[in-house]
Amino acid sequence: MIIGLFLATACQANKVADSDVREPVVAGKFYSESPTRLRLAIEKFLQDAIPAQVEKPVAIIVPHAGYIYSGPICADGFNQVRGHHYDVVIILGTNHTSPHLQGAAIYPGNGFRTPLGTVSIDKSIVAALIKESPTDSTLDRSAHETEHSLEVLVPFIQVIFPQARIVPIVVASQDPYICIRFGQALARVLKNKKALIVASSDLSHYPSQADANRVDQQTLEAITTLDPVAFHKIIEKNMNKNVPNLSTCACGEAPIMAAMAAAKSMGASRGKIIRYANSGDVSIGERSRVVGYGAVVLAADGHKKETALPSQKKSMPAPASSQLTSDDKKTLLTFARETITRLLTTDTLPATGNFSKNLQQPRGVFVTLKKHGELRGCIGHMIADEPLGKIVGTMAIQAAFNDRRFSPLTAGELKDIEIEISVLTPMQKIGNASDILTGRDGVLLSKDGRSAVFLPQVATEQGWSREEMLDHLCQKAGLNTGCWKKGAQFSTFQAIVFNESEFK
Repeated sequence: MIIGLFLATACQANKVADSDVREPVVAGKFYSESPTRLRLAIEKFLQDAIPAQVEKPVAIIVPHAGYIYSGPICADGFNQVRGHHYDVVIILGTNHTSPHLQGAAIYPGNGFRTPLGTVSIDKSIVAALIKESPTDSTLDRSAHETEHSLEVLVPFIQVIFPQARIVPIVVASQDPYICIRFGQALARVLKNKKALIVASSDLSHYPSQADANRVDQQTLEAITTLDPVAFHKIIEKNMNKNVPNLSTCACGEAPIMAAMAAAKSMGASRGKIIRYANSGDVSIGERSRVVGYGAVVLAADGHKKETALPSQKKSMPAPASSQLTSDDKKTLLTFARETITRLLTTDTLPATGNFSKNLQQPRGVFVTLKKHGELRGCIGHMIADEPLGKIVGTMAIQAAFNDRRFSPLTAGELKDIEIEISVLTPMQKIGNASDILTGRDGVLLSKDGRSAVFLPQVATEQGWSREEMLDHLCQKAGLNTGCWKKGAQFSTFQAIVFNESEFK
């Protein structure tokens, strides 16, 4: 249920005529097409975002992927400038759609529309930039027609700076000297104006998570130097290393370089990495093929160089333990519920980067949903190959929406759902069924290419004996009752089981 949601139009003070307005093309794809769900998603991201780390921000670099993947990182970047007043936000997007475009293409229309309304374009700055940078700047509508790298940032601007105008620019040239020249021209145009520069870029595309972490660290550190030429050379160097499946180190290399040059001309003296993550960190993400996301702020307050790569929002956690504390259990239950709630109400997911070290250990896990005491969904992942916190979110999604025995969960059912989590010990093969102790052991039965599993608590809850439990396990696997008596293989495991009722 959404209570007290602020539904005001994003641009009340800057009404824009319907003519010559760029319509959204990725609403319903990269972010929700529902104004209510979209605004709530951004507000939730901002509630969780890292607090401001600098006093005098000049520019930010944020990602532009689908909100379900990069929304939390984007919010971390925008939260660095939240609370400041800007009359205009310059959005520097990358060029995904116009292969022959050179220089910088400025949108010549009156506004950009999203489900939150229409934000107007500052035509005076557009005109001044064309005059100041005639060699590198053009008015080009076609470069913006299907380009998503600018569009996905506009709703954040509408929520955080509802009175600001925008200047959308696709920066196409990857020549660092052209980007520097354009960035310096942009700085001259913005002199004495209350302006924010936002560069739109994702990081590495499609390497493994381990390779992405390494490559993206170097890319982000290069941004903090405020040296576009050095940044460009780092990217070239990493691209020449033949990292498997790496297709780019930064799809927004050009807008980043232009932002660096502009920010430095406007007084920025350092860059600070706010946070890093990649698509493999998301509950629905795969670690074998990822896209990297980073939030960086370029600031004019001091000369301290940023070298660490923040990937979590908490201070250094205590050493990991095989046991789960009460706080660990509450954290996992809260995250499971928030994961389901966010997906139902905003089409997004909460970030997974704020777990303690104890919850980053690879563990198998089941998530069980019950409604008025009756099973409403239960799915698990038995192999300990994913961090516990992340896999809890993944299994919460599966239990809520992909248990084939039940229809997908609805928002109206949330208040009646109780969540139970079973964190598993490693699987152990056993010789025969007589070694199984009901109430203690979970059981995986395998026979004739079929298998089924029960958690340790199932037999106790149902009042089954060992033999009855094994008969039901055969039926669950699609085999005949009693199949376990001959030719079946068994593996057992134990579980740490806890549910929301324990903490009410």
